[in-house]
Amino acid sequence: MLYLESNEYASFYKPYIEILLNNDHDIIENLRISGVKFEQLLSNLDTNKQLYQYAEGKWMIKELIQHMIDTERVFSYRALRFARKDQIDLAGFDENAYVEYSKANKRNYQDLLDEFIALRKTTIFLYQSFSKQTMLNKGMASGSLMSVGALGYITSGHLLHHLEVIRNRYL
Repeated sequence: MLYLESNEYASFYKPYIEILLNNDHDIIENLRISGVKFEQLLSNLDTNKQLYQYAEGKWMIKELIQHMIDTERVFSYRALRFARKDQIDLAGFDENAYVEYSKANKRNYQDLLDEFIALRKTTIFLYQSFSKQTMLNKGMASGSLMSVGALGYITSGHLLHHLEVIRNRYL
């Protein structure tokens, strides 16, 4: 079970936390497991599916992968800032603009996968460097108070959320 206080994250992130509620894994293990699930689901995806869009205006799978990369970078950056007791309020980011300007659909699919896998490894190294006390450090992001530990769980939950969307709507 996760032991996070409700004041460690904004209610917006609750669905990402709830995905993980019934497991007994710590932050590092959740990061590892969700990374493996990413590789298992997406590593041998048919070329036609890489640019599939289940509805008008929805992202294609390459764009979803780029979104997962961008979001992991943002969450890790926030965690690093909060871990170092940086008290500057961090702005949010426009995920739709990030995807639009990423030009993900023009990228090589395997490069996207490799980038995510490398990034996930660095996220794990980052969290391994944090003490239990550091995991409790908090900062402001997107107008909400968040803890380093909550960001770690949210990072895994966000990925699992999008893998479930891909499984149910794209494959």
